[in-house]
Amino acid sequence: MAKPWFLAVWCMLAAFGTYACMYGFRKPFTAGAFPAEYGGATLKAWLITAQVLGYTISKLVGIRLIAEMTRARRLRVLLTLIAGAELAWLLLALAPPVLGPVFLLLNGLCLGLVFGLVLGFVEGRRMTELFVAGLCASFILADGFTKSVGAWLLQRGLEEHWMPATAGALFALPLLLGAWMLSCIPAPSTRDVAERHERVPLTRAERLSLLRRHGLGLGGVFLAYLAITILRSVRADYAPELWRALEVEARPELFTRSELLVALAVAAVSASLALIRDHRRALAAALGFSAVALAIGLGAAAALRARHPHAFGWMVWLGFGLYTPYVLVHTSIFERWIAHTRERANVGFLMYVADTLGYAGYAAMMIAGGWLRSGSDFLGFFVALALSMLGLALLGLLLSTRLLAGRRSAPGWLSAP
Repeated sequence: MAKPWFLAVWCMLAAFGTYACMYGFRKPFTAGAFPAEYGGATLKAWLITAQVLGYTISKLVGIRLIAEMTRARRLRVLLTLIAGAELAWLLLALAPPVLGPVFLLLNGLCLGLVFGLVLGFVEGRRMTELFVAGLCASFILADGFTKSVGAWLLQRGLEEHWMPATAGALFALPLLLGAWMLSCIPAPSTRDVAERHERVPLTRAERLSLLRRHGLGLGGVFLAYLAITILRSVRADYAPELWRALEVEARPELFTRSELLVALAVAAVSASLALIRDHRRALAAALGFSAVALAIGLGAAAALRARHPHAFGWMVWLGFGLYTPYVLVHTSIFERWIAHTRERANVGFLMYVADTLGYAGYAAMMIAGGWLRSGSDFLGFFVALALSMLGLALLGLLLSTRLLAGRRSAPGWLSAP
């Protein structure tokens, strides 16, 4: 892999393939109905809530584990976690349904660390935007594709509780191939380190120091990410219910088709930032693109509220408005900020702080979610949530733009007087 173009293609395929296949162990079950009710909410609601709680705890633990993870341990930890996630699905199929949330908690605990492990193989390089664009395109497309696989299995008569484990088995071999490709990626070159700054494990004291010095600027990004994660998660986990509320038939191919359009558009925006060599300008561009996308998302949500025709198109535009800032946080905002400031940091740590806040917010909403009960106006709830969360995200990004993209770093709210 001496040739740069070959290494670039290899990295993109490895990151895309591994993380897309991880979704095969996470999302197919959301294509099911799981209609049995416990405590006034459907089993599906309990399963989603438990998985999100596990994911949130995993992200919280990952703030330390991913920040301190060495290259030599990544592959072994990755494969162990995937095996644990598939075990959770097997237990779901074999045990009484009432115990399902326990196994979904285990599933979420395993899978919440996977993104940071994959990201660690490709961050800190001159072409990181391209590599991580492929990684992020994978979770947009895979979110829809794995639901399509789940719906396809159900259409063929597979029992609902066995569908997730079966879907995971289908994705196992491709995931192993992607993981092997990741293990073959060499460490960043001397030129990569010179241009993007060396990425190193961080001690607890170093993590706290980073947040003290840059808390206000990073806090705006964290706020935006929290709001986007809540809305994105509802849109993804309740896609069948949302399409039915829009009076669109939720065929298996619908999930893939809508998310494919979103993934292509967002990946193009993200990859274009690799053309900007100056890190401050690239950071400002990423924040600007994110703000414009959020404004587009607000327009799409308003159209859905007005019951505008062509619901499919407006859902795609809403997905673009959501996923553009979500992906640019992963690919460019933190990556270019570290390169611009030359801080001792790594993207994995910052991402896991953001993810912890985002999934904690979603878990809290799910636990308090009376809208999950039968007979609720799901579309009305979703549109109101979209307008409020997109507005909050836009406010957070505007707060961060001047502080993070300025020539000087901004002091944080945790700084000592």
